[in-house]
Amino acid sequence: MDSLSSRSRRAMLALRLVIAGLLAAHGWARLIAGGVVPFGAWLDSLGFPGGLYIAAAITAFEILGTILLALGIRVTWLALVYCAIYATGIVLVHWPAGWFVVGLGRNGMEYSVLLISCLALLAYVHAPARAESVESAG
Repeated sequence: MDSLSSRSRRAMLALRLVIAGLLAAHGWARLIAGGVVPFGAWLDSLGFPGGLYIAAAITAFEILGTILLALGIRVTWLALVYCAIYATGIVLVHWPAGWFVVGLGRNGMEYSVLLISCLALLAYVHAPARAESVESAG
């Protein structure tokens, strides 16, 4: 029988791979559909300087960063950056639309909240362990 620790490690691996796939889909879909330029123009219209560069950077990060995420490289750092990106998306897009993505609403924040929650858990699980100080151990 597998230990809880072994099952937990496999579960976290599965979660990391699923999240990497979902985030990569955002970037690839935007790139393939020609959505980087419109995304940049929209950011410009909101007053962000260099909207096209921001849109391109986010798209590249969603594509390239997810490879590292899937491989388990720099997971905490990557997950925290993704949290910031999707939290910004909530503020700019999803919060005004309400909670639900479909059904009782449209374009709401529930999916982004789920992604951020999963990313925060990945960041926490992969964070380096902190050694206790001598003072707190005494």
